[in-house]
Amino acid sequence: MEPFTKLTGIAVPIDEPNVDTNQLCPTRFNKVPRGPRHAEILFHDRRFEADGREKDFILNREPYRRAQIVVADRNWGCGSSRESAVYALYEFGIRSVVASSFGDIHASNCGKNGLLPVVLAQGDVAAIRRQLHAQPGATMTVDLAAQTVTDLAGKVYRFEIHPVRKKCLLEGLDDISRTAQYAERFEIFEEAYRQERPWLFADR
Repeated sequence: MEPFTKLTGIAVPIDEPNVDTNQLCPTRFNKVPRGPRHAEILFHDRRFEADGREKDFILNREPYRRAQIVVADRNWGCGSSRESAVYALYEFGIRSVVASSFGDIHASNCGKNGLLPVVLAQGDVAAIRRQLHAQPGATMTVDLAAQTVTDLAGKVYRFEIHPVRKKCLLEGLDDISRTAQYAERFEIFEEAYRQERPWLFADR
């Protein structure tokens, strides 16, 4: 997993509350293997006609085709627990979503796939979106190490994050690589267990 430390990128404002995972990745795409195709799967039914022509959706407009940050409303990623919703965001190029609240499982899936969910107050995310609408294509900064978001005017907002999630994102650790860090401890425990209970491992 690619580490997340500090990101300055184009931010796209999405004003709607309750953007669910079925919008991020429609159900029929859930079994598509993770890869570049997910960039087109993101918001697919809102971005494309049945024949593949683009609709007038914000992510189909310049400069938001190159967005790396979403500034959303409340309850982003509600709905089903599908991890493919995060794949779609990530493969499109989104590395952080700033919102006033998230679907719990979606937020967890984000963190496990190198995408940082940031919770700010409802009034703060609304103010940032207004800035972004006034200056399309503007960049903002999300700094995980400092736990801050810096808006277009230079105002700094602090956010909270669980220390384990922060460590994993900073170091690029998914669940497997994080578990592998304890391999030596596992081996020591297993050897001691064998010594204490040899009858469990005797040939029969």
